[in-house]
Amino acid sequence: MKDSLNIAIAGATGYIGLELVKILSKHPFVKIVFLCANKSIGKKINSFSKEINSKKLPKISNIKSIDWKKIKIIFTALPNGEAQKIAKITPDHVKIIDLSADFRIKSLKDYKKWYGKDHPNKKLMDQSIYSITEFAKKKIKNYRIISCPGCYPTSVQLPLIPLIKKKMIKVNNITIDSKSGYSGAGKKITNNKKRFNSILNSISAYGVGSHRHMIEIDQELSKIHGSKIMVSFTPHILPMFRGILSTIYLDTESGYDAKKIFNFLKKVHKNNLFIKFAKFNTPIGTIDAINTNNCHISVCKNRKNTKVIIISAIDNLIKGGSGQAVQNMNVAFNLKEEIGLI
Repeated sequence: MKDSLNIAIAGATGYIGLELVKILSKHPFVKIVFLCANKSIGKKINSFSKEINSKKLPKISNIKSIDWKKIKIIFTALPNGEAQKIAKITPDHVKIIDLSADFRIKSLKDYKKWYGKDHPNKKLMDQSIYSITEFAKKKIKNYRIISCPGCYPTSVQLPLIPLIKKKMIKVNNITIDSKSGYSGAGKKITNNKKRFNSILNSISAYGVGSHRHMIEIDQELSKIHGSKIMVSFTPHILPMFRGILSTIYLDTESGYDAKKIFNFLKKVHKNNLFIKFAKFNTPIGTIDAINTNNCHISVCKNRKNTKVIIISAIDNLIKGGSGQAVQNMNVAFNLKEEIGLI
């Protein structure tokens, strides 16, 4: 692999990390040189997932063992706060593709408030871009740190950003009801038998009025609108492993209805390979997006013509995580966007 992109994955044994390994181990222009985790040093990666062929993959090592001269990219799929530390010691020639919240929130004050940690220094923030690939294609090459959005915000922003930019919807009453498989909560949930049993037997709302992804959604929608937007957002966890379904309730601006919004969104996303549309006024489910990097969107009528319902479905571990990270990498390194993802 003479022209390969040599990479490291930090947090390789988590749900997102394992999805990254699955995708990148089959990517024709990538060579995985380091797989890192804090535990399980020396183990083979297929001991965590039988879907991975580990014959040509390195054993798990500590991040301190990375030879930075040998890699061009590090994917950081780690708890919040860890990518900040790694960014401080990473040489300038190594691009960081981060899947945590470490570089998502631009306000130091907001990051401290919502995440309870000090924000990375301003120099690092200036080197980072918040990147939903569909909206960042022309800018992404110019940044050393690529901050991948959260899973819920990805499902919400793909339909909302074009509508806000075009001023087709009112922004003072955006209501979002999102539901996720339990993998979105990470391995800590599944390793806690009592909590896991309760998840498997119920649907639960959580983070009501205070979920961290709310500030991320507010930030990005406000940036497009030019003034402050505060959404109503309630997430739920479902007794299934993967997938996100976001149902978004909107009031339209004068002159627009559900059919016009449907036609507009289809036109805006016509060249985005991973955005798929259901027929107008047709409900969808997570099954439409599972195990793909696609975002499926349905635009539906409300019984009031001044209102519209948008349903968005993604796989939280792929389009909401690893797949979008690889999509960002492809664009940043002048590869076809879909390589390794279709």
